[in-house]
Amino acid sequence: MDEQRLDSGGVLRAARPGDERGILACIRALAVYEREPDAVETTEADLTSALFAPDATVHAHVVEVEGAVVAIAVWFRSFSTWTGRHGVHLEDLFVDPAHRGRGYGLALLRSLAAVAVARGWTRVDWSVLDWNAPSIAFYRSLGAVPMDEWTGYRLTGDALREVAAGV
Repeated sequence: MDEQRLDSGGVLRAARPGDERGILACIRALAVYEREPDAVETTEADLTSALFAPDATVHAHVVEVEGAVVAIAVWFRSFSTWTGRHGVHLEDLFVDPAHRGRGYGLALLRSLAAVAVARGWTRVDWSVLDWNAPSIAFYRSLGAVPMDEWTGYRLTGDALREVAAGV
């Protein structure tokens, strides 16, 4: 992805080594916003390994303002058995509150849509907490539709280990 100067003064670009501290700050701020301030275990070293290893399967786009990362989209490639094509799964989208209203979230989503279209992928998926009305309104304004009939499930901790062990 090429760097793109945004009208509001930011620069949209793919994450690069050295961005880990800013990306992690955004992840932590998102966790606070999502009422899970103690849930983040990720470290800068984890992000380096995940984003910049030769075989990286996780990617990030950032918006930088005056040398600081102020917005992130962390994503990975997904696959639909129904379409037989890949897609983008957006794990985290976050814009620092001091920089909201400048189009950075929209620019990040557009960059992910452009990745999908350029690669012949069929969709961009993500989740949003049901109480996050501002984000829901923003996503709907773009034409995104909720997948209300689907319920997400997750295995973690002891349950994950028990299933893996066949218990």
